[in-house]
Amino acid sequence: MIQPYIWVGFVALVLLLMLLDLGVFNRQAHTPTAKEALFSTVVWISLALLFNIFIYYAYEYKWLGLGLNPYEPMDGREAALKYLTGYLLEEALSVDNLFVMALVFAQFRVPKMYQHRILFWGIIGVLVFRGLLIGAGLALVHYFTWLFYFFGFLLLWSAYKMWRSGDTEEDISDHGIVRFVRRIYPVSKRYDGGHFFTIENGKRAATPMFVALLVVETTDIMFAFDSVPAVFSITTDPFLVFSSNIFAILGLRSLYFVLSNILDRFTYLKYSMIGILFFIGIKMLLLPMHVHIPELASLLIIGALLLAGVVASLLLERAGHRKAGDGPATGHSEDSRSTTEDKNPARQISHASKI
Repeated sequence: MIQPYIWVGFVALVLLLMLLDLGVFNRQAHTPTAKEALFSTVVWISLALLFNIFIYYAYEYKWLGLGLNPYEPMDGREAALKYLTGYLLEEALSVDNLFVMALVFAQFRVPKMYQHRILFWGIIGVLVFRGLLIGAGLALVHYFTWLFYFFGFLLLWSAYKMWRSGDTEEDISDHGIVRFVRRIYPVSKRYDGGHFFTIENGKRAATPMFVALLVVETTDIMFAFDSVPAVFSITTDPFLVFSSNIFAILGLRSLYFVLSNILDRFTYLKYSMIGILFFIGIKMLLLPMHVHIPELASLLIIGALLLAGVVASLLLERAGHRKAGDGPATGHSEDSRSTTEDKNPARQISHASKI
């Protein structure tokens, strides 16, 4: 059994990293530059990979009970590979989260200098909820093997829904949580320096920042019902599931600022995610039948699907530029520019009505 010290230590490490991120490096509200966001992303990825070194030695030498799970004992090499696969899987499935974040921030017209604050507090909620979901899920799958079938079909259904959804964008202003907040509490139209609450006409009111935070939180909860069961197909070791999940989410905020202006260029990433959900769903359905796809094969398949989506998107964009270059020069640049803007969901939504 894993000793409680390992859980306390890991949560303390995550909180320390987050406090350094917000309290030291991002103490003043500002719009992160591309260089700053890229550097932060590299740091988070490096920390996740460095933590995998700890995973290897901790499981190899059974520190504080790690690697002694009666349902899934393992050595350091196997644990490190499973952690890395789970981390890559969570990062891949989190890409859809980036599109939703862009949608939410555009709909509520959240200034870029305040977006980091929303994402920071969103992570706090994620830590609590995903910890509860992982704990409950692992406790159940160890006693009810048929839940692997349930989770497998859930992932297949998610892949099907994503495929059928096309390119339609949700109107965030009609989100259930938005209607609920408006019904029970006054909502201001002012951001008031990035605060979540303000005083308006002598009464306390929520700002669009707070409503956007609630939408981001509830959206992550919905995504968690896909991503958390997905990592169960890689491992049911609670510490590997939780740590890979959390490190993937920690790097998501800085990755958002790196990709926020170019998300519309990755047209085929959606199909990569569909393929990943389908593959993991099948993998999970095979587990109760004792048909196990090796972790290295899973890692390579997930990486290949992600790479295929990125390469296909870039090739499509290059082909579009080449085709545009063959067209008439007069007036073409303006048409091309307007077409690009129409394809950018964040820009479409930014013209929607205010709260």
